[in-house]
Amino acid sequence: MQARVEQVYRQESRRILATLIRLLGDFDLAEEALHEAFFVAVERWQKDGVPDNPRTWLVSTGRFKAIDVLRRRARFAASRPMLIAQLEELEQADWSDEDVEDDRLRLIFTCCHPALAADAQVPLTLREVCDLTTEEIARAFLSAPATIAQRIVRAKAKIRDAKIPYQVPSLAELPERLDSVLRVIYLVFNEGYSASGGAQVTREDLTREAIRLGRLLMELLPEPEVMGLLAMMLLHESRRVARTAADGELILLDEQDRSLWDSEMIAEGCALVERALGSRRFGPYCLQAAIAAVHAEAPSVEETDWVQIVGLYDVLLRVVPSPVIELNRAAAMSRRDGPLAGLELVEAILERGELQDYHLAHSARAEFCRQLGRVEQARAAYERALELTQQVPERRFIEARIKALE
Repeated sequence: MQARVEQVYRQESRRILATLIRLLGDFDLAEEALHEAFFVAVERWQKDGVPDNPRTWLVSTGRFKAIDVLRRRARFAASRPMLIAQLEELEQADWSDEDVEDDRLRLIFTCCHPALAADAQVPLTLREVCDLTTEEIARAFLSAPATIAQRIVRAKAKIRDAKIPYQVPSLAELPERLDSVLRVIYLVFNEGYSASGGAQVTREDLTREAIRLGRLLMELLPEPEVMGLLAMMLLHESRRVARTAADGELILLDEQDRSLWDSEMIAEGCALVERALGSRRFGPYCLQAAIAAVHAEAPSVEETDWVQIVGLYDVLLRVVPSPVIELNRAAAMSRRDGPLAGLELVEAILERGELQDYHLAHSARAEFCRQLGRVEQARAAYERALELTQQVPERRFIEARIKALE
């Protein structure tokens, strides 16, 4: 039973939390209620069996636990009238399981409210929506964990004190909030597509959830960039099964069995790319989706149109200059013009002091050096990448590459 509860926690906890935040209007109280509900589930489900709808059961249990907490606080707190009012509102609140589906999108919009500091919006969302640790978020932003923790605490307090509404904004307000929300969904998907740490390459719960949120956003605002983001996620997700072996080991693009790629996702993603690019109002998500579409439609690595991919990266770099995009372009350049061309570009990025703590930059440098027969340089670069890598399958992959050099 413990394993079943843990499975439900992995699959449903963030969605349950989003609903509890909506019902309680308090992040910390919702977190407490969530953990109390799962604690009760371990004992109750052992005796009574797992309910037909575990998520609804856990939301209801968490809600009643929060009511108990507020009752205890109301007995002793100086702010008793305020707590009693909050308690009455919670006891009378009407909710149904149908509301739950949109709660994570509501939570994202709340975390991305313009009243919050810009540098706190994405960390707060990654913490509450994705359940990433403060340390994981800090690594993604190349910041100290204490700095990220302070931003998240201040943002939660701002939401509570300013009574920021827990809702999807009106159509008139959507455009000004769109960039932040797209970025958050993009980061949720990225964490699922290539986990920053842990024993698995991917986290299907996050990639699926990001795609679901992308579809919801498409219904609200079918803008080209929303289409582009959804298309990009579908096209990358179509390759997920082929990216790992049965034993969980990482499989690079060159060695993937393309018959395992999901043809329906590819067809849907390519259709969205065509529709978005046809609008002539496309941006970075559409361009990334277009690159993914070229990969998805190619029968093999050798038959991929690398000239077109490099051209799309050139346009993307003009739209959003970024060393990570430069790194991806270098990989494409190596396919078009050979490993030396890729190596020169990567070394130029590293010499500027950028991506020094990004393991994929050192992995790329190592790979190009290996292909050029520069064994010692390859080993040094692989070892640096290994120092920076937190994901277990990536570590094993790099260790195997180092061993092969010997």
